[in-house]
Amino acid sequence: MYLISVEGGDGSGKGEAARILGELLSEFPFPDVVMTHEPRRHSELGKLALQSVKLGNKTPLEEAGLFAADRLDHSHTFIRPHLASGSVVISDRNIHSSLIYQGVVGELGLENVANMNAAAMVPDLVFWIDCDPSKAMKRIKSGTLRMTSQKQEYFETQEIQTAIREGFHNLFGNTGHVPAPFNQCCVVGPIMNEGGLDELKTKLRRELRRFFNKKPLPLNVDRDHVDRTLLNKLVHDVKKQRRLPGAPQERTAIHIGWLGGKSPAQWMAEAEENWSTESAKENDVPASPMAHSCWSILGTLSLMVGSSEVPRLHAALGPVRMVTQRHTQRLIKWLLSEHWVHKQQNHTPFSDAQLFKLRDERLGFARLTLAMWPLRVQLASWRRAHPEAPWSGALEHLFAVEEGKVLSANLKKAVHDIHQRLSILTSGHEGCPLPASAAELAVWWSMDPPAHSDS
Repeated sequence: MYLISVEGGDGSGKGEAARILGELLSEFPFPDVVMTHEPRRHSELGKLALQSVKLGNKTPLEEAGLFAADRLDHSHTFIRPHLASGSVVISDRNIHSSLIYQGVVGELGLENVANMNAAAMVPDLVFWIDCDPSKAMKRIKSGTLRMTSQKQEYFETQEIQTAIREGFHNLFGNTGHVPAPFNQCCVVGPIMNEGGLDELKTKLRRELRRFFNKKPLPLNVDRDHVDRTLLNKLVHDVKKQRRLPGAPQERTAIHIGWLGGKSPAQWMAEAEENWSTESAKENDVPASPMAHSCWSILGTLSLMVGSSEVPRLHAALGPVRMVTQRHTQRLIKWLLSEHWVHKQQNHTPFSDAQLFKLRDERLGFARLTLAMWPLRVQLASWRRAHPEAPWSGALEHLFAVEEGKVLSANLKKAVHDIHQRLSILTSGHEGCPLPASAAELAVWWSMDPPAHSDS
């Protein structure tokens, strides 16, 4: 879902920083952490770009063209598919290296290089690793960076590395200007890498947490599409493990009738009634079931096969429903005490991990959080503004427009995304078609299930 690039001069320790980031990101609930680099050493385009800087026989424009060609191919055949699956991609060098090496040192200009790369993926987060050029040159000459090649690249001189460092400072400094579309990146740094690895790791961990705590929108893929991809996998696992080979399809709450004969609005009211606000405050968990972490954990639990433990639940959250493992542990402990989940016996030998499972009587609200995720923020805001209003009128209020005007683009997208989610989860009532418009969604939300439903 996120593209993270590591930038800096040669010998600054970018490769080490990328390796450490790979270790740190395994602590977060991404389906996979994918390591890559630019230019690519195992693609024909990447080999041409590498050869150009080793031989120094190309003009700056030709060199920039080779790097851009490799980056565009890399972006659309490798990086984007991984982002769309929810993975995080770490790239050792990306667009900003071209801006400096060809745009500044090669004197092509930042705008020209940016235009050549405009169709490439835009890094969501950029780690700028900095180091004194004299120390960087000692690292380069020590041979640790040249295990695969004995030939020095033409820009590996202290003079050029000093110019490169100055270029990064000018580009990322307070007065710097990064051309569009690469001005959208979140840049952190300079992160000095002149001490030990423990110091570098501490700095990188702090910046990663700060970035993820903001829950930024990904720049290259649609966030809801990513989450629906992961929901599809969870639903597939549920269906696969609920049936024996050759057995008839079971009519379970996993597939149909998960609303249990109630309207979504009734489930919202019931969740509020059963959420102990005072107890939640005392135990440092959200005082309302409308919080991001509550929807994340309860919704994910509603699609977990069998009983779970905190690490397994945390890994299943994915990047959109991401919550820290510590908060997951705290919220599960409270949900156990409040009878939203119940304990399960652990039959694994020598395992002390506590197992738990969502209670059946909470399934309707928990599954509803996954369906209504695109409107969570709007529904929470509506509730704060109308604390005593019945939930049945929430969507009608949100979708109300003045005469002569239309629904906002954000709400239209939310309706579309909810329809796509319900196509995965079903409408919750057997025999009830999926709501496809704002008006149909408001009816589905507020009305009792159809009389012919077996829910």
